[in-house]
Amino acid sequence: MISVANLSLRYGKRVLFEEVNVKFSPGNCYGVIGANGAGKTTLLKILSGEIDATTGSVSMSPGERMSVLKQNHFEFDEFPVLQTVIMGNRKLWEIMEEKDAIYLKPDFSDADGHRAAELEGMFADMEGWNADSDAANLLSDLGIKEAQHQVLLKDLNGKEKVRVLLAQALFGNPDVLLLDEPTNDLDVETITWLENFLADFQNTVIVVSHDRHFLDAVCTHIADIDFSKIQLYTGNYTFWYESSQLALRQKGDQNKKVEDKRKELQEFIERFSANASKSRQATSRKKLLEKLVVDEIKASTRKYPGIIFRAERDCGDQIIRVEGLGKKNNDGAYLFKDVSFALDKGDKVAILCKDHNAISTFFEVLMGNEKPDAGEFLWGQTITTSYLPNENSKYFEGDNNLIDWLRQYSTDKDETYIRGFLGKMLFSGEEVFKMCNVLSGGEKVRCMTSRMMLTNANCLLLDEPTNHLDLESITAFNNALSDWKHNAIFTSHDHTFVQSIANRIIELSPNGIIDKRMTYDEFLADERVKEQRAALYGGTVSN
Repeated sequence: MISVANLSLRYGKRVLFEEVNVKFSPGNCYGVIGANGAGKTTLLKILSGEIDATTGSVSMSPGERMSVLKQNHFEFDEFPVLQTVIMGNRKLWEIMEEKDAIYLKPDFSDADGHRAAELEGMFADMEGWNADSDAANLLSDLGIKEAQHQVLLKDLNGKEKVRVLLAQALFGNPDVLLLDEPTNDLDVETITWLENFLADFQNTVIVVSHDRHFLDAVCTHIADIDFSKIQLYTGNYTFWYESSQLALRQKGDQNKKVEDKRKELQEFIERFSANASKSRQATSRKKLLEKLVVDEIKASTRKYPGIIFRAERDCGDQIIRVEGLGKKNNDGAYLFKDVSFALDKGDKVAILCKDHNAISTFFEVLMGNEKPDAGEFLWGQTITTSYLPNENSKYFEGDNNLIDWLRQYSTDKDETYIRGFLGKMLFSGEEVFKMCNVLSGGEKVRCMTSRMMLTNANCLLLDEPTNHLDLESITAFNNALSDWKHNAIFTSHDHTFVQSIANRIIELSPNGIIDKRMTYDEFLADERVKEQRAALYGGTVSN
């Protein structure tokens, strides 16, 4: 167990936490949520002792060990991969180092012998003889091949380093496990493995993630940071979101009787509890939900952007026809080729590829910003497009404030009209006078989304629209595209986003494409698709 008592954190006049009291218990997985800047990562740093709180304390049960997913990808560069993983259990690693140093002494004494025997006993008690094999198994499960286990960490690429550091955090069955965005740079198969690992993990897990599918799969509780406090709620992210939205609607319904509201909430809990069987955490979560008191559900104070796409006209019969499209990189190798498809009305297509650069280039080609090296494409005469690129820095190089920035993309120059679109994306008051060249990544995406809404296009192209956004903005974007009745071509690493929006999946590769009319989960589970993907990528199927 890890306990937080009377914790406060202040930076000058800014108060991040104020008199927080919370306990994280064994056997539970807590998903930490909150708006950007609320203090999610800071909370994990306080819990791990990396930074000190202004007041209050953090304590763990005596004898327990904490493990943290390291964010410094260069800290272990000079160590072999396998050793880096074992170093996740610091006490075991120190015993191994001291033991080896004693055995290497040229003048081995009786005292050294006694100390070595003591260390060997401690080593055996900690199952040290299994350390190498346990670490190797973790690495293999996370996609690090055996041939890489003895190389230095600095010789791995960025994505491989992330997997090694994740193995380090998971190694040795820690009593408390802190994970900050653990699914970053993982493919869908590895994320699924991690979900199953954490579902079976018997100790305390505290995780920060923007991946709603991951939070739903692993969390038994949600730790909501709001108003400088932390409130714990039973259930996963979807349960928290839907219940808080239900409570918010009820709060606004002044005429509804208290008993009617209680009955509606109770029915919601029972329905969600029955659906919990979809998760590996089903048994524990269902028991928790059955014990939940309806009064524990509170309306969320979160602000969700108002993302509303409207098409000025309906699409005609021809959306886009693509024939044999191909594009090479600077080295002359194909990023994608033999891409042929036609869209039908209402198609919302998710684009997949192992190489995200290939997807971004594909979008740039369709938008006419780059020329293909093979094939052609033709948009229908009734089609108007609106594009959200993954790399947007060139749009924010000037010194315009947000009103003037958005005004340049609008036919209606009225300030009130422009403010309305900025307001929908939560830019209000003096914020609209902020200079566009000092925006954060999330703020830039929200500005680009305002720009898209102005166009009233009937076909949307979106390259990783959820990047840099908080959960509230991701949810709003998800809902907007779910309600969108026209065409969309998009890509996203957000599992829930793809699953809930796409009715068609197209996977690009240098060796051709796979084109299936099915949901994302169906695509991942289909055995014939797995065979096709393995053939495209020479025996591997990871995204």
